[in-house]
Formats: sequence, structure tokens, C-alpha cells
Amino acid sequence: MPYPEELVQPMREELTRVGVRELRDAREVDDFMARREGTALVVINSVCGCAAGAARPGVALALENAHRPERVATVFAGQDIEATARIRGYFPDIPPSSPSLALSRDGELVHFVPRHQIEGRDPHTLAASLVEAFDHHCSGVKG
Repeated sequence: MPYPEELVQPMREELTRVGVRELRDAREVDDFMARREGTALVVINSVCGCAAGAARPGVALALENAHRPERVATVFAGQDIEATARIRGYFPDIPPSSPSLALSRDGELVHFVPRHQIEGRDPHTLAASLVEAFDHHCSGVKG
């Protein structure tokens, strides 16, 4: 059962206020994923401590980088169940993990950060790892 919306709204806003687009249902996910050209980051958000302590602030820091994905979106695991299931369907070889981060280029998954690589990390370490991926896969793309 989802948490009350008033509880998770501040967690959603940590990403939306830095320009991350929220995908709340399957149609929104399909619309976002239909554009295959270029780079896209999908953040699978969650209420857990590692999402609060590392994932959301780490993503926000990484998005300050000169090279960044052209499009960035998020789904909220445990809240937007249909959207989360749909986005996971785009990465069928990756076990479900939340929080997690999926970077694609031209519709192909090029970098994935599962929960076990987020847990125990601080936001700056996670951001540095994302910046490295952005610099490699998003070079020439200015946010």
C-alpha cells in the first residue's frame, strides 16, 4: 500500500525542483521512452534512507555538471506502481532495485546504478560516479 501522498511529496520535490520530470503512469513512461535519440536518465525514487541520504541529493549534484543527460525523469517505487512497473519493463535484464539510476543513450542502457551501489555512499561520491558516466556518455550535450 502506498504511503500517504503528503508524506512523499517533499521526496518528489527534491528531484522536480532541479528539473527532473515526474512520470506518474504508464502512458507518461512510454511517452518519455519513445524518444530514443540522445541521452536520458531515469531515477527510480523511493522512501528509503539511501534514496534520501544519497540518491536524490547525489542526482541533484550531478545534474550541475556541464555534461548531463538531455532528458531526466523519475518514477516513485511503491507510490506510482504502474509507472515503476512500466519503466522496469524497459530494462528487462536488470533486477528490480529502488532506488536506482538508469542512463541510456539512443535508447540503449549504457549505465545502471542499483541500490547496492547507492547504500552507504554519500551524495558527493554518488554524484562523482554519475558525473563520470555523464562525461563519458553525454559529452557534447549541455544541460
